[in-house]
This record gives sequence, C-alpha cells and structure tokens, in this order.
Amino acid sequence: MATNAKLTPETINKLHLPRVANMLMLLVWIAAATGIMLPFALGTSPLDALLLKVPNNEGNWWHALVGLPFFLSLPMIWLHLHVLNSSQWLTLPVKCVLWIVIIVSALGTLLVETPFLLHRAGTSELQRLEVIFLGIGIILTAGVFLFVNRKDLHTTRAIFIGIATTYLANAFLCLIVYGETKFQDQSRSGWYLTLVVALPIMIEWIWLLFRKSDAQKIKKSS
Repeated sequence: MATNAKLTPETINKLHLPRVANMLMLLVWIAAATGIMLPFALGTSPLDALLLKVPNNEGNWWHALVGLPFFLSLPMIWLHLHVLNSSQWLTLPVKCVLWIVIIVSALGTLLVETPFLLHRAGTSELQRLEVIFLGIGIILTAGVFLFVNRKDLHTTRAIFIGIATTYLANAFLCLIVYGETKFQDQSRSGWYLTLVVALPIMIEWIWLLFRKSDAQKIKKSS
C-alpha cells in the first residue's frame, strides 16, 4: 500500500477526511466509546458481555465476540487524534497490532453470524437476512475493496476502513437482534446510542470507500 513519510499534515488529513469532518467524527467515536459501558439489552453492556457477566450466568463465547468489536471505538479515537495532530505515519508495530485487532474482531463477527447462516439463531427469516446482509455483506464489501485497491490505498486509510467495517458489521447485528419488542421494556441506552452513531459512521465508511485514489493524492503532494 502507498506510503510517503514526507507528506505534510494537511495531506495526511486529506487522505482520510477534511479536517472539520475528522473533528466531527472524533466526537462521534467518543460517543460510541461511551456505549461500551451502557446497557445494550437485558441490562448488559458490551463490557459485561465481554466479561461474560450476563444475567442468569448465561454468558458464553457468543456474548464475548459480540462485545469485543464495540471496543474498536477506542483505537478509532486514537487514530482520529493522530491524523489531526501528527505529520508522521503510523509505525509498523502499531499497524501490525491494529490489523491483528481488526482481523480477530472481523473473524469473531463472522463466527457469530454462523447460527444465522445455519437457521439456528431463533430469529425471523427477515431478521436473519438483515443480519447476513448487513453483517457479512459489509465485511465482504470492504474485504474485496481492500484487496482490489491494495496497491493504491494508503495503509492509514485502509486501517480506518477496517475498523469502521468491523464495528458496523457487529453494531448492525446487535441492533437487529436486540431491536425486538421483547427488549423494549428493559434498560438499553447503549442500543439507542449505537443506533444514533451508526449513521455517521456508515457515512464515514462510504466516504472512505468511494473517494479519490490515495495514489493520485500522494503523487500530487510529492
């Protein structure tokens, strides 16, 4: 993927989002991070799910894998701050750690999707199709895009896409599954918060996928 350590901070910002949009999305991801500790369903937050603190001691690997991607909001906050305030590209060790986190989270989400593929999730057919389309569909779309554009795509932008992809795939799955009426009388401020932040994150994701090639921008700045 394209890299160039001599680019200016202004060019770094342009490779992702305009500066004002970067600042707005930083606020969105900070809001998303607060959802880690808010109840999503059954009075259980993503942190509780990750720690298997589910009512009636029903916590299992499924809950842990569902809770993990919500924590991707934390490195995304750091990345937005890094892009806004630094003229240096991410170091190789940092890139490796971020890609490992992205891949593990994405594989976890795909594993969570398995019961829906096998008709064993206990949801309606419409919910099953929504989960598959928005969960697996988003991951496959981004995966194909990253592979096809791997030579022209800057690593930083690719990491932004990877994190947003994995967060959205899991968020949509949870919004659909826990959006049923049987959960509406319970404390679930985290569900509403995720519903609100998912739209701007989706817009950011679409922008990153369809904006001009990084190779062209880097060439103009050189």
